[in-house]
Amino acid sequence: MRVVTLLPSATEIVYALGVEPVGVSHECDHPPAAREKPSVNRSRVDPEASSGEINEQVAAAEESDGVYAIDRETLAALDPDLIITQGVCDVCAVDHVLVADAVEELGLDADVLTLDVHSLGDLFESIHRVGAAVGCDDRAAELVADLRDRVAAIKTTAARAETTPRVAVLDWLDPVMVAGHWVPGMVETAGGTYGMEERGAHSRPREWEEVREYDPEVLVAAPCGFDVAQTRENLADLTERPGFDDLTAVREGRTYVMDGHHYVNRSGPRLVDTLEFLAALVHPDLFDAPPRDAAVELRTVRA
Repeated sequence: MRVVTLLPSATEIVYALGVEPVGVSHECDHPPAAREKPSVNRSRVDPEASSGEINEQVAAAEESDGVYAIDRETLAALDPDLIITQGVCDVCAVDHVLVADAVEELGLDADVLTLDVHSLGDLFESIHRVGAAVGCDDRAAELVADLRDRVAAIKTTAARAETTPRVAVLDWLDPVMVAGHWVPGMVETAGGTYGMEERGAHSRPREWEEVREYDPEVLVAAPCGFDVAQTRENLADLTERPGFDDLTAVREGRTYVMDGHHYVNRSGPRLVDTLEFLAALVHPDLFDAPPRDAAVELRTVRA
């Protein structure tokens, strides 16, 4: 079967199921073999710009032709049987409407599978759906069972904690956005309290004063599309806000930079890695510290 994946999480799912896609999105970089595949889309936003500039570029793109463009010539040449896309966020990846239009315009005989993940449960369901679509039902069941076992182990360990600290995860810095979708549920599973957003809700811009009033005891900066190094370059968008140093998380040294590109904001199998890392930040006395390329203390980045 010839499969094209138009978001990094889908690429990670199909590789985990033993299927090698013939084409991927411009952001697909894991596993490393994905980088060698033809890219079927491009972004109209400069990913190396500052967080504020990217926000402006996204707004401008949404008012014109959209954030993404599909390379129709490449897509036609690949002649896929299955195209996997998403319906979560039209800023994060190519959405299903754009894909459906391209398939119709090109006259392709391809099925379009849309993933819409807002929780770990949705992720597990999506793995089963992809497994069914590519004929790997058994392998999908094995993968989901392994992931569920890891989640259960985290929940069991976190239940031993004596506190449930207030946690805020930011998936954008300028403007400030509080992470939604799967993050609230994951923080709660990790033994924290997530009081700024509901489970499954979309991430949305928030007034900085709301964050100050919430006064998180654990604060995680994990901008969508930014790894630790790129977040470091944009950290002043957060740390220079009024009252930042007065937050409980800052005063107690519990502020962190986390890789939002590969972990927090990528709804593939490595969301369970993200859960393990978050658990370590929320309860460092119960869990092993995450690798430094995934999460670091913010104060070490500022120094």
